Amino acid sequence: MKGLEKLEAVYRDAYAKVPRPRDVVSRASFPYAPPTVPLTVEPRRPEPTLGAHYDTDWARRMPARYGRFLLTEGVLRPVVAGLAQPERRGLDRLADLDGPAIFAANHHSHLDAGLLITSLPEPHRHQVFAGAAADYFFDSRLKATASALVLNAIPIERTKVTRRSAEQAAELIDRGWSMVIFPEGGRSPDGWGQPFRGGAAYLAIRCGVPIVPVHLAGTGRILPKGKNRPRPGRTVVTFGRPIHAAEGERSQALADRLELAVAALADEATTDWYSARRRAAAGETPSLSAPTEGAWRKAWAISAQRSKRRPTTKSWPDLS
Repeated sequence: MKGLEKLEAVYRDAYAKVPRPRDVVSRASFPYAPPTVPLTVEPRRPEPTLGAHYDTDWARRMPARYGRFLLTEGVLRPVVAGLAQPERRGLDRLADLDGPAIFAANHHSHLDAGLLITSLPEPHRHQVFAGAAADYFFDSRLKATASALVLNAIPIERTKVTRRSAEQAAELIDRGWSMVIFPEGGRSPDGWGQPFRGGAAYLAIRCGVPIVPVHLAGTGRILPKGKNRPRPGRTVVTFGRPIHAAEGERSQALADRLELAVAALADEATTDWYSARRRAAAGETPSLSAPTEGAWRKAWAISAQRSKRRPTTKSWPDLS
């Protein structure tokens, strides 16, 4: 028995000294193993795969498009209808809209993207992508996949204009896709509008497509910024006439025209069409931005807006 034990010990020691394939590769030199990096050279960092670098091309291939169609019609539209009870106005203004367009709206809630996409007429509803904040919707693998699949979203940098985001959006528009974007760059923190940035206007000028102004009312009460639990309510989606860039018009000038058009739609949604048009013609459209006189005026003005009720009858001009 002792001789057998000694023989087993010899074989065990010999087996332990045999190099494993992994050890051979680890001790091998290039090209059988990765090359070493000189001490004076900084190692190359791995390419990021989230945020603005997330690849969403897969979301526009046929399997994902079929899945998104089913999700939009079978899940997203019923959920939005039950949660937001949308009233859609101004769709007749899009009757002559042919080809891709940029739908630009004010932004008060995470509900805005789903509400706007499900409110679009055919064929734009299923041939549209959304510009979403890279630092929020694409900061994790799960959120990035869900955003790309359900909303066909692409990551957009909010703090700066990057060439990658602009080129990706322009390429999709050139291929016939419409775009949903929120020019404010983020949700309103207090119910008031924020200045429109020039990204939507830049893309419209670069790609030669119109911008459709859209005003969303009521989403800030259903799911405001800082809240995670929605509270069902009523919303109004008002579409404006497409805006085309003038010859030689700069992007900021077009962005200012867009902001004024959305403000006129907000006035129309809270009063009536005729009164809003009269104020727009006179240059008296109320601004989407908050008063600058003081915080108490902001709260007062918001309370006054919320207390407004749409008249039960149309307000027509007095022709007598």
